[in-house]
Amino acid sequence: MSPVGSQDARLLILGSLPGEASLAAQRYYAHPTNQFWRLLGQAIGEDLASLDYVDRLIQLADRDIALWDVVAEAKRQGSLDGAIRAATANELADYVRTHPRLEAVAFNGKTAAAIGRRALAGREGLVFIDLPSSSAALTRPFAAKAEEWAALGRFAGLAHETESSKLSA
Repeated sequence: MSPVGSQDARLLILGSLPGEASLAAQRYYAHPTNQFWRLLGQAIGEDLASLDYVDRLIQLADRDIALWDVVAEAKRQGSLDGAIRAATANELADYVRTHPRLEAVAFNGKTAAAIGRRALAGREGLVFIDLPSSSAALTRPFAAKAEEWAALGRFAGLAHETESSKLSA
């Protein structure tokens, strides 16, 4: 899937590879038990989980946030990161180079962090944030996850304009 959210992002949140529900829906974090939208919403002070998908993306654009994945394609049975095989990484370095306002890259889970940090090694001037996975498969309590996800709030701007021209989907 392509990057979504702000075309002029200050914060890029990278997952590993969309799960089966997300691929079927062609929407990031579409599985109903995934806590992504609740965690991010709490971190930026927006009730993203209650919005429809397009409105979520508009809110991300308004907050200078983009979403993408570290893996472009792979073989995987099911949706667990541990089942990813023969992965080809997305062109993360190109994304960073073409987004000069980018200040931080957050990795949603250990797999995203491992692949993403390797792909972006040597990139100066970026803050890297490793987050606990938003997947329900990671059975840490929501409050514990939310505490770490709160670090994203400082990179989530609030644009003065709300036009959807900043939106990429």
